[in-house]
Amino acid sequence: NCDDALVSPLPSTALTSSSELFSTHSPSFAKLNRRDGAGGWSPLDSNEQQWLQVDLGDRVEIVAVATQGRYGSSDWVTSYTLMFSDTGRNWKQYRQDNTIWVFTGNSNADSVVHHKFLHSVKARFLRFIPLKWNVGGRIGLRVEVFGCSYKSDIADFDGRSSLLYRFNQKLMSTFKDVVSLKFKSMQGDGVLFHGEGQRGDYITLELQKGKLSLHINLGDSNLHFSNSHTSVTLGSLLDDQHWHSVLIERFNKQVNFTVDKHTQHFRTKGDSDHLDIDYELSFGGIPVPGKPGTFQRKNFHGCIENLYYNGVNIIDLAKRR
Repeated sequence: NCDDALVSPLPSTALTSSSELFSTHSPSFAKLNRRDGAGGWSPLDSNEQQWLQVDLGDRVEIVAVATQGRYGSSDWVTSYTLMFSDTGRNWKQYRQDNTIWVFTGNSNADSVVHHKFLHSVKARFLRFIPLKWNVGGRIGLRVEVFGCSYKSDIADFDGRSSLLYRFNQKLMSTFKDVVSLKFKSMQGDGVLFHGEGQRGDYITLELQKGKLSLHINLGDSNLHFSNSHTSVTLGSLLDDQHWHSVLIERFNKQVNFTVDKHTQHFRTKGDSDHLDIDYELSFGGIPVPGKPGTFQRKNFHGCIENLYYNGVNIIDLAKRR
């Protein structure tokens, strides 16, 4: 049921643009099926540097878009791309099949062309970037965006804090672990989560120079040997203030490590199939025992969303406590 029209109820000030031909061609007239003003948005110059932007008021889930040309005119867009953002400052292009996706536009001024996304987008701001338009006219556009409200559990980390998940017993020994989360940051280094045990077991996920590294050791106390632990790195430029998804699945020594749809399969080293962790997992940093506010390595600075450890919603649990 995530198919509500999101633009039509917005105030006219929610639509902005790179330029406008005249005040009657302003972005405030760019809502689908509207005929007021000059019947839609047209920029001062028709070129590929123009854009029409919608501020949806809050972060929402977007599943589809629709376009028209400018009412009763020869002005319409025949192809365009989309960009989205949480802040209105840093933008990401909509992609399908790992390529920037070009949407087919209109062939006349008034027919509606609707496109459903292969993958939904969570964002507050959306930009339409015209690429081509009617040869006998100008860029002309009316738009609608379809989706629904998006609610999630988000924790903000300022580089000086961490979130602790303490176990009900002193020792947590698992042969299977699943960790999933989304994160965004503008800092290239910082620990997202960490757990360790007295036998030498540990698991750490951290940003290192914009890449995401997973360090893991199962039941090997000989940490002074360089081959006694396993480290795998995925991704690059992950400190771009965009959301990135992470999934870690471990069963005995077999681990699947996924970052933004890219998966690395590997086997851990060590002499055990179990991960033994004492007392707690820490998220956002590695606190030094007995020294509040002191951390072993650089803390994470950014946001973590929908954080789950073995089915437990860590952020929701922290809020309820």
